[in-house]
Amino acid sequence: MKKIRSIEDVKQLSGEVGHILTLFSGGLDSTYILEILKDMDVKVTALAIDMGDGIDVSFLNHIADHYGIDLIIEDGRQSFIDHSIFTAVQAQALYMGDYPVSSSLSRPVIVKHAVLVAERLQCDAIVHTANQSQNSLRRLNGALERSGFNGYYGSPYEYSAISRDKKIAGLSISGLFEFKGRNVSGDSNLWCREFESGILDNPEDFNLCESLFHWSLWNPEQQLTDQNHRLSITFRRGVPIKVNGETMSLLKMIMFLNQHVGSYQIGRYIGFDHLEYDEKVLEVREAPAAHALMAAYRHLEVAILETEVLRAKSAQSLAWTNEAVEGRWGSMLQQAARAFICHTAEAITGTVVFSLSKGQMLMSGIYADNPRYLKDRDAWETQIAHERSQRSLVLDEQRVDVAVSA
Repeated sequence: MKKIRSIEDVKQLSGEVGHILTLFSGGLDSTYILEILKDMDVKVTALAIDMGDGIDVSFLNHIADHYGIDLIIEDGRQSFIDHSIFTAVQAQALYMGDYPVSSSLSRPVIVKHAVLVAERLQCDAIVHTANQSQNSLRRLNGALERSGFNGYYGSPYEYSAISRDKKIAGLSISGLFEFKGRNVSGDSNLWCREFESGILDNPEDFNLCESLFHWSLWNPEQQLTDQNHRLSITFRRGVPIKVNGETMSLLKMIMFLNQHVGSYQIGRYIGFDHLEYDEKVLEVREAPAAHALMAAYRHLEVAILETEVLRAKSAQSLAWTNEAVEGRWGSMLQQAARAFICHTAEAITGTVVFSLSKGQMLMSGIYADNPRYLKDRDAWETQIAHERSQRSLVLDEQRVDVAVSA
């Protein structure tokens, strides 16, 4: 058994392994594990992966220098887009139809980078710091199990529950005082910024600080006033390719939409996530780009696809999303659902125009290839009535004769 589940498990690695790789974000949990590892006779390397919300390199180096460990920073943004985001848009990947799935999408990408680095450095263990109240625990562990990594892996916080206050106090004693003001736990990437715990612990009495939000802040200076507060998004064969007529990579597009759609205070979500045994925890999110891209795609697919196909796709999208949420990436069910979703995406080409105002974006125009929508209902009524009223008395009499003889 090579599963790390407690602080004692980590300490027992001393003498058994020569090199430990830790997933490091610079947060409270990932920093505190370095405090535990500092007294062990083992080489430690911290791995930070840039998933698109920026990395404070100087702060990460400060922590790494404090503990005298090596720090590696990898760019995971394009891997994240290629592996997860394209399909997430097409699958309308919303948790319970409520908010954009985010951290679930990033975990297999993080693990892929971690395993490659661990193999390159010949690390004997990969340590992450998810705890019992975070779904990342089963998602990261599941991705590591399927990765084929042969060393020790897991989180010491699975069975060793240490309060935030105790971790902050321990780091302060060690000389790191920067964590005293942190009152929430966060996870962020280019697709979504999400927060939980701390002041958000109790759904019956929580404090939603405006300072949590970086993208979805009312900011007239960044709004598209020169375009009359309108935004257009163009897709070709299911892939977003243009914003306001300008061709962009999806990475650049997401960064642009987070800032500009967010400047209208659009893309905020508050909802619950379920744990392994169905306990529910409150989470706060902001995802302006995800909100805009999925809304545009949804309008186009409803305009283009047959209604029965849309109903079938809804089931497949739910299956793909559920497998991602439960950390079952690459399962037969998810692969089959993805094949269906990608097939329907081939038909999705067109442009959606939105009108933006504070807190909302409404479709104000759509231009779809091969649409099923009517553009002139009166003309259609006249034409269809004429076509369907054309009857031949001779043919009608023949149909009656056939029916009688039958």
